[in-house]
Order: sequence, then C-alpha cells, then structure tokens
Amino acid sequence: MSNRNGRRKLHLTAFMRPVSLHTAAWRYPGAWPDGNFNFAHIVRLIQKLEEGKIDGFFMADHLAVLNMPMDALKRSATPTSFEPFTLLSALAMATKHIGLMATGSTTYDEPYHVARRFASLDHISGGRAAWNIVTTSNPDASKNFGHEDQMEHDERYVRAREFFDVVTGLWDSFADDAFVRDTEHGVYFEPERMHALNHKGKYFNVRGPLNIARPPQGWPVIVQAGSSNAGRQLAAETSEAIFTGMRDIEEAREFSADIKARAEKSGRDPDHVKILPGCMIYVGDSLDEAREKRAKLDSLVHYDSAIASLSIALGLDARKLDPDAPIPEDIPQSNASQSGRDRTLALGRREHMTVRQVAQRLGGHGGLAMLGTPKMIADQMEEWIEARASDGFTLQFPYLPMGLDDVVERVVPELQRRGLFHRDYEGATLRENLGLPRPENQFFPASPR
Repeated sequence: MSNRNGRRKLHLTAFMRPVSLHTAAWRYPGAWPDGNFNFAHIVRLIQKLEEGKIDGFFMADHLAVLNMPMDALKRSATPTSFEPFTLLSALAMATKHIGLMATGSTTYDEPYHVARRFASLDHISGGRAAWNIVTTSNPDASKNFGHEDQMEHDERYVRAREFFDVVTGLWDSFADDAFVRDTEHGVYFEPERMHALNHKGKYFNVRGPLNIARPPQGWPVIVQAGSSNAGRQLAAETSEAIFTGMRDIEEAREFSADIKARAEKSGRDPDHVKILPGCMIYVGDSLDEAREKRAKLDSLVHYDSAIASLSIALGLDARKLDPDAPIPEDIPQSNASQSGRDRTLALGRREHMTVRQVAQRLGGHGGLAMLGTPKMIADQMEEWIEARASDGFTLQFPYLPMGLDDVVERVVPELQRRGLFHRDYEGATLRENLGLPRPENQFFPASPR
C-alpha cells in the first residue's frame, strides 16, 4: 500500500505471546514478571497497541511445555500462558479495531474445530480474526495427543495444505445472504444457500456444513511462519501475512522476492501477501542508551540458559570454553548449522563480545533487532520498506510494559510524521486495515457482499 506521495506504507503487528521473546524480559527492572499470564496486564498492553493504531495482536501457541533442559526451563516465563481463543475472545470485548491473530495447529487438531473457533472469533470481534497456520514442530506435543512418534516435516506440510482446503471450504458453507430470518413466513435460512463440503482426502473426511454463518471477513486473515522450502510453498499458496525470522535486509529481500514470485506462479496477487518479519525494538535517547538497555537485558539471561543456546549454535559443548574470553576463531565445523556457527563467530568479532556475552545474546533474543532513537529506528524501517525487504514488521518488545510504551509513544509518531504508517485504522476489519481483499465464496460466487 502506498500513500498519496507514492511512498510505500508499512504494516505493524505485535508478537504478544509470550509478551516478550527475550528470555530475561520478566527480570528487567520495572517489568512485569507475570506479564505473560496476567489478564489485566494483557488488556492494558493490547489497549496501548490499539492507541498506537497497530494492525494486529499476534499470539503464538504451544501444545506442550517447551522442550529444553530443566535448568533452562525453570528460568523461562513460558511454561504457563492462556489458551488463545479464550484470551482473544475476552480481548475482543476490550478493544474495537486491532486484529486478533491466533495460532491453530494443523497437526494436532481437526479442521472442523479450527474452522468453527476462528469463525466464532471473527463474528465476536466484528471481523478482526486471523489464523496463524502452524504445523507444530515440538516433538513433546505429540505425546500430549497420544502419539509416540512425531509426523515427518514434509508430511506435516502436505497435511496442512489439505487442512487449509477443508477449513476454508467450511467457512464457505453458507452464502453471505443465507440467513434471511423472515419472521413473517417463518423462514430462518434458505437451504439452497447452504453447501455441504463432503470432503474426502488423504488425511480428512469432513461432511460439513459448518454450523456457523460465514465469517464477516469471508475468511479470517491467513498467517503463516514457515521458512523451509515446504513452508515457503504453503505460504505462497495460502498465506496473506507471513511472520519470518530474517536477520538482515539482504536475506529478507531474497525471502520476500521468493515468496511473492511463488505466489504469483500460484495465480495469486503478490501484493496480497504481506511479509512481516519479527523485529525486537530497543528505544533510547541515543544509540548508546539503546545499546545499554540491550546489554542490561542480555546480562539478566542466566548462564544455564545462555550456554545451552551457544552450544547449539556452535555445534559443541560451549561449557568447556572460557566464559570471559572471546570465542576462539578455530571452532570447527560440525553437523550442526554451519551458517549458525558462522553468524555466531561474526557476532562475537563485530561487537567484541566474550563467550558469556554472546551466549546471553543468543539465549535472550538472537533475531532481528533495531536499536536507537525513534528517528534511527524509523530510518531502518524505511530502508527495509523501500528495499522491498518487507511490507512491515511484527514488533517484539524487550520488556513490558516500558518497551511497548516506547514504541507507541515515540516510534509510531515518527513513522506517522513521515507518512510511513497510518494515523488511524483505515477500515472496520483486519483485512481492510492490511489492504487485503475479502475472498469470494467458492460455492456461491454471485452472493452479495
């Protein structure tokens, strides 16, 4: 989407489950230690996001306690959190405009359940729901659903593609005008405006129809986060917003170009696929102050958590390294990710960090981050947008509530001043605010909107 001056405008969503992806966020001075599981706090956060005209409140979800060593897990704020639909339905009553984006697993759930929940959330919120399609990679989740073995990666994506077809087919069970509610003649709905799906596939046999009217948005917005080849293809064929973990602008440009080319090849308009990489924001009165905030936060990552992350990145037992010395340059290649090893060594060199400091960075948050004054952060976002590396960002906050307040009160006004971000919500639904079309009903194409 462009403004009247022809400049591209960006979209902003906020990753809010957990409320911060940084492992030490709950320990930062002045932060809310229970922010991830305190409903009053979460209401305050989403209302602040809505004050800043942020497009969506994005909830990831996990179907198991995270699989990590207990010495690390006991220092994480993630083992307890709200079930997404319960929370978002409640938050719909506390907000009016912001999108409500939730994860729904295609591996350990049924299409009928997912279709019904998201349709309900879309009706309750007046057209603000979004479905984050996830294939669930945590092997511990399988054991919570009676499966000893986890489904193979590529098979999970094949199942997800069929799952998507069933869910969207169920959403189209009724024409938009099916429910006439004719009190004079006693006709509640017109049967000829109802469609039974009768899907029979490799993974699912679903008769339908869905026992709920078509969602206000037609379909809730489709979100996806996979970056593998299978994940990219699923995203290109189905997704309308993509949450990615790109760490630099060149990597992001390649990803964006690839996804949009695949979408076009699949017969879709590439402008209807919004690339929204996750980005942690550290705001300061100067770059040095922002860096000090990050260093303080990283220092609160316990070494038990930190060293486990560094060991994974380097492909060796990093506990054997001197924690207060630089990482040795002769770390050998291993069967682990070679690019991960190279990025880790480069980080240590670039920022002159010790083993402990690199470990705490990786153990806290190792993804894309933007640091500096509001002007510096707006400059970086503008560079990404103009380079077509993204269509906006999925904001992540280092600690709550202060980190979120900094973005809404300081960064957003700078983006608005430049004409890069809207000053108010532009529509009544999440689709309208993201510049996405309302899908036509595949079974009733002539039905009025």
